[in-house]
Amino acid sequence: MTVTPDQVSEMLKKQKRVEGMVHNQTMPRQDFVETLVQRQHLVELQNLLTQISAAEIGNILDALTIIDAKQLWQQIPETRQNDVLWELTDERRELLVGNREPVFNESQMNAFVLVDGRLRQIPIEGRKNLEGVKPIWIDLLAASKAERRYVGSHFGLTFPDPDDATDLEASSRYRIEEDGELHLHSNFLLDSEGDSRNVPVTFILHQGILFSLRNEELPVFRLQRRRARTQAGYVTDCTDVLLDLYGADVEYSSDSLEDIYGTLGKVGRQVLSETISDKEAAAILGDIAEEEDLNGRIRGNILDTQRAINFLMRSKTLSSSQFDDAKQILRNIDSLNSHTSFLFDKINFLMDATIGFININQNKRINQLTVFGVVFVPINILAGMGGMSEFSMMTQGIPWPLAYGGFLVGAGLIGVMTFWTLKYLDSRQMRPRKV
Repeated sequence: MTVTPDQVSEMLKKQKRVEGMVHNQTMPRQDFVETLVQRQHLVELQNLLTQISAAEIGNILDALTIIDAKQLWQQIPETRQNDVLWELTDERRELLVGNREPVFNESQMNAFVLVDGRLRQIPIEGRKNLEGVKPIWIDLLAASKAERRYVGSHFGLTFPDPDDATDLEASSRYRIEEDGELHLHSNFLLDSEGDSRNVPVTFILHQGILFSLRNEELPVFRLQRRRARTQAGYVTDCTDVLLDLYGADVEYSSDSLEDIYGTLGKVGRQVLSETISDKEAAAILGDIAEEEDLNGRIRGNILDTQRAINFLMRSKTLSSSQFDDAKQILRNIDSLNSHTSFLFDKINFLMDATIGFININQNKRINQLTVFGVVFVPINILAGMGGMSEFSMMTQGIPWPLAYGGFLVGAGLIGVMTFWTLKYLDSRQMRPRKV
């Protein structure tokens, strides 16, 4: 829905005219009628505000007269006021709310400056935190569109949504702009209990500052912040931070691969046991499928990291020591690729073995049904003969309880003999042959 400032201004004027007409008329319970009309107009205005975005509300407030803007501002819910403040010009914001400034609410933004060879973290809670700061790394976590726009305009950049940026083709994810900006859009692994996925992250290198944008917290970033704060000389510039983030991602992928090895080891011991029930086999197949999915995500993640490192090496922005670090990361990736290939083979073996046990269990059940069917074949034949009139003629003079009792005993003996004959033949087939 598109709402123009003229439409909102006309709505406010209409409300004033109607309220003025009601106020000038004399009627019973006039105060009640005036309150009812005013509430109706406020509900209409609030319903309109719920249908438009914070950016549209900000544009409307900037375009209205200050009197209309103040009236409209009073109808904006408190939960949306901070988002709207990001969209206002400084002049209009001061006229509406005075010295109140927008703050970073749900998002977590931090600037990192280099002090004595260590990174010092400066939380960004408002606009004032960015004044006079010369960081080498700015990390934006779950920033809204307005927050990204403000931080970007402060540094002369335009920040995309990281979730949208990774929808680009692979050739567009790594590029150098005309002014020398480096843009990289990569996936970082997030492997938590029962949930593994790749989280998109956008990196921008601009005038000696690394900007990272993501919508979820990642263990790799926590590890990088801890190392850079505690180890002197761990990083020297923004490019070091970027390379170390990619290197930490490879380490994190390696740890996840070790977990897969451990899980598959437990599954292997179950699969190679003497017997497995169908219920146990179903649980094993579920575990194998989860590990196969995680292994595939790890492989895709490290291949994405490999492309990013290759791009950085081709960009000719790395120093000699950084170039050596990049080559070491690539060597680590090559070793992980061989591990993922081995795990795929092991997963396929365990899955085939588990399915084989399921087939064996099914064959056992079918064999049991076959045995029972063969045992009851002669009994069925005798039962058919016992139901014929000839049997009654043959047993004339013999009391029927004795005749039919003897018949049932004979049928049972024949069934038992048939069963043991099948068991004997089956045991002979199972004996190893002498060479």
